[in-house]
Amino acid sequence: MIVGLKGNIEYKEPTFIHIEAKGVIYEVFISLHTFSALPSGELKLFISQIIREDAQLLYGFLEMSEKKLFQRLIKINGVGPKVAMAICSTYTPSQFATVINNKDMNGVKKVPGIGPKSAGRILVELNGFDVELLSSTDSPKTQSFNEASEALESLGFTKAKISKALGLCTGEDTASIVKEALRLLSA
Repeated sequence: MIVGLKGNIEYKEPTFIHIEAKGVIYEVFISLHTFSALPSGELKLFISQIIREDAQLLYGFLEMSEKKLFQRLIKINGVGPKVAMAICSTYTPSQFATVINNKDMNGVKKVPGIGPKSAGRILVELNGFDVELLSSTDSPKTQSFNEASEALESLGFTKAKISKALGLCTGEDTASIVKEALRLLSA
């Protein structure tokens, strides 16, 4: 079982890359978030390997939290690797944790390939997974988004509106995220 790859990028497109590792070139499917954060030079990816009768597929992630989200999603009946990758491309793990926490059906339906029935099943199956997901994302930016969410909630905004506003915020620290979200929420 391949669980990680370290090597250089030979070729890249938004949905997959070719990594040369010790003379072997692997095709690895990636999310749009991983694609936008790809470093130049050597790279290390967490890998989820799926073996089928007709193919051996590799899915790569720069962050362990994104890999955990992907692996949890593909265990849900009716959610395959393509839909799981679409979710990982639409939301960061911390943003999707907010969607789960808010039970935001419309947030899940925004993902290409997910209808109302699948969205409901995903929310039910992932109930409580948001806490695990947030605890595995310990970046300062994630912590800032969590603090901003709590601050906005204490001001009386609903979780659904907060989730939507925070999804559009680009700030790095708690104060700038709260200011940006307040601007969006008051518009």
